[in-house]
Amino acid sequence: MRNMIWLIGLLGTLAACESNMVVGEMHELPGYWDKDELIEFNIPTLDSINKYDVFLHLRNTNDYPYNNIFLIASMEFPFGKTVTDTLEYRMAAADGSWLGTGIGSMKESKLWYKENVIFFEEGSYTLRISHAVRNNGEVHGVTQLPGITDVGYSIEMVKSE
Repeated sequence: MRNMIWLIGLLGTLAACESNMVVGEMHELPGYWDKDELIEFNIPTLDSINKYDVFLHLRNTNDYPYNNIFLIASMEFPFGKTVTDTLEYRMAAADGSWLGTGIGSMKESKLWYKENVIFFEEGSYTLRISHAVRNNGEVHGVTQLPGITDVGYSIEMVKSE
């Protein structure tokens, strides 16, 4: 009986871990994100028939002093076209508690970037991410954004309905 309970628990855990992730990568930072640091990822060739959802990932600690973050993300296509987006994401709830997942002082946020994307051009795509955080009333961006420890992306195949 005890073995049956363990088996059911193991099967449940494996089913919960099922993911549609095709590719992903994280870039580690030294505990802060410099305003001039452009993080670049080369996305391998993906099937041009399927649709994908693209996510950005951020890991932050309690040292992150803001409740939101501004990012500039650009996707360069294999034949040179580039699409650039300025994005704002909320990092903390109104009560100051961090959004995202994780235990302790480290949280990971999985942020929507592109939905139902088809990578129709054959070849490698390049994703570039930088931050554009500023203090209120200041023209220049925050030089060293504290509390951001990792930046990454993931691409998941859209589940067919």
